Amino acid sequence: MLEKNNKRLINAWASFDWSNSVYNLIVTTAIFPIYYLSKTEEAFGGEMVEFFGMTIKNSVLFSYAISFSFLVIVFISPILSGIADYSGKKKRFMQIFTYLGSISCIGLYFFTGENIEYGIACSVLASIGYAGSLVFYNGFLPEVASNDIMDKVSAKGFSLGYIGSVILLIFNLVLYQKFEVFGFSSGGEATRFGFILVGIWWLGFSQIAFYYLKDKSTGKPISLKILGNGLNELKKVFVSVQAKLVMKRFLTSFFLFSMGVQTVMLLAPLFADKVIGMAADEMIYIVLILQVLAIGGAYFFAWLSKLKGNGFAISVTLIVWVLICFGGYFSDGKMSFYILSAALGFVMGGIQSISRSTYSKLIPSETRDTASYFSFYDITEKLAIVIGSLCYGYIDQVTGSMRYSMVFMSVFFIGGFVFLQLANLKKNMK
Repeated sequence: MLEKNNKRLINAWASFDWSNSVYNLIVTTAIFPIYYLSKTEEAFGGEMVEFFGMTIKNSVLFSYAISFSFLVIVFISPILSGIADYSGKKKRFMQIFTYLGSISCIGLYFFTGENIEYGIACSVLASIGYAGSLVFYNGFLPEVASNDIMDKVSAKGFSLGYIGSVILLIFNLVLYQKFEVFGFSSGGEATRFGFILVGIWWLGFSQIAFYYLKDKSTGKPISLKILGNGLNELKKVFVSVQAKLVMKRFLTSFFLFSMGVQTVMLLAPLFADKVIGMAADEMIYIVLILQVLAIGGAYFFAWLSKLKGNGFAISVTLIVWVLICFGGYFSDGKMSFYILSAALGFVMGGIQSISRSTYSKLIPSETRDTASYFSFYDITEKLAIVIGSLCYGYIDQVTGSMRYSMVFMSVFFIGGFVFLQLANLKKNMK
């Protein structure tokens, strides 16, 4: 068995980011939302669609579907992570969610617009598979790296994810723009084939991590009887988190700034479209800028955290996030938005990577129930996405402008900054 800090083991762990990040970029952010809106409008003759007998706006339905998938994970991951830790089979659950997500992603090939119930079902299952697998994947981080290199290892994972997703996104764009060269009858058919490529990439490259990561079986079989034991594992972790003031304050900070981070990341292309007036191809360029600069940001803030501490590194990113929110409010042209996107991408890579490694360092080194600990982390992030998105949409609806929604996001970053200082990570992570 490979030991902690083994280079091969670390590379294998990080390769899982390479495998699944293509879904998050291509299906969640860049291509599928555009394809979905186009095909449903074509099939139903406008924005209003019929979904199980209900009439609803297509964009609203999609956002509700993604929010629903996050809520499903919020409810089931604590139980499953508790069972995984009780039985010592994190990898087994990681595999189940990966197969669910990648196969559902491949299934999107058969979505053509009029079969909207099928398309939404595949979208929800793919999202559940992606989010669910990350709970157990993150739980392996304390097992593959020691505290002194955890920031760098976490950054490596995110960076590989950004690189892999950019490579496949560019290939999908070429596939779409030169569809006749590849033997497709239309750009839509080429786009649908791209969803198969995402699923195969996700499924295929994940096998590297599955080969090298090993479960530490407790010898306790998985059965219906251990559901209660799984809940007991979760309860023990909850009590532990409550007793650790530093971890509790960090999670509070993480919850607050994640509402801003995840919302701004998900809705930046929409802001570019509705407020700045960018075309679809320009929005994809924005996404590419975010991903490329996030690679540098992940490594830069890993270096900064080693130099000045995790608390300092995250604090710097939060200050920049606040400036980005106000910059979005005053942005009045494409060039200024490109500059904002560059800054956003840089701190996006930094804050995601350092947040994960910081939380890993706060988990007691002797603990075995790392999946249960990370289920709290995952719940915090998923609830933040749901609440942040609702706030963004509500303010947009009330004020009639996304600019006010953007500037309001700064409240979450400021709140996160305050609780981060109260956690006093520098003193408590020596």
